[in-house]
Amino acid sequence: MHDNYFVPVISGERSTKGGRPLATPAPAGTVQPTSHDAGRDRLDYADLLGQFDQPGACVARLDASLLVQQANQEFFRQFGGSSADVCGRGFCDLTHPSLRHPLRHQFARLVDGSRRRFATHVVAVSAEGTAFTSALTAVAVRGETSRVASILVVMRSADGFEDADVVTQHKKVITEIEARILEGIAAGISTIPLASRLYLSRQGVEYHVTRLLRKLRVPNRAALVSRAYSMGVLEVGSWPPRVVRDFVK
Repeated sequence: MHDNYFVPVISGERSTKGGRPLATPAPAGTVQPTSHDAGRDRLDYADLLGQFDQPGACVARLDASLLVQQANQEFFRQFGGSSADVCGRGFCDLTHPSLRHPLRHQFARLVDGSRRRFATHVVAVSAEGTAFTSALTAVAVRGETSRVASILVVMRSADGFEDADVVTQHKKVITEIEARILEGIAAGISTIPLASRLYLSRQGVEYHVTRLLRKLRVPNRAALVSRAYSMGVLEVGSWPPRVVRDFVK
């Protein structure tokens, strides 16, 4: 989504575009706003969702706690099939575990007013457990008090590409000791200091490194780290490197 997309500020009056009231109907399958929304704001939220409801786009409205309040039919299809399955869930829980921490940080900046919008790429996990790459744009929508009332999220799949190599939260791929060794390698720690830190022999470290190379199907340590990040086994934006706990046996 480009910067020329504009989400108007919600107020007690109907939002306008070019001096005329917005009249885009609510998308099919969109749930109604929760009871705390004002009567006329119900129409405004439906208009906002309708503006961004395009083929292949997942559109959702989150509250300030990042819980899904409304969504279009495509969002329901990708993440659960019905409003009952999706509404009320935390949005970040629908993304890959390795990305949740940095994603929450970006949303926090919207809520506290530090930013008005952000765009990034995420790996989302569908209802079937399939990971897919999506371009995400999030925009803060302010209410009459100028506080953030909602966050509008639009996700567009990267040409329908599914990340077959990304490990979802349903798979445990490495042991606890392998996780510690992988974190050490990613931090640039060589074999002998790593062995001392983990109370292993040098041969013990090399044994586990060899197992990791085979599991991730890579030829050397540099490729091992790159592969671990690309699969989502290492948490993005974390230093020192940290393995996502979901993947530890």
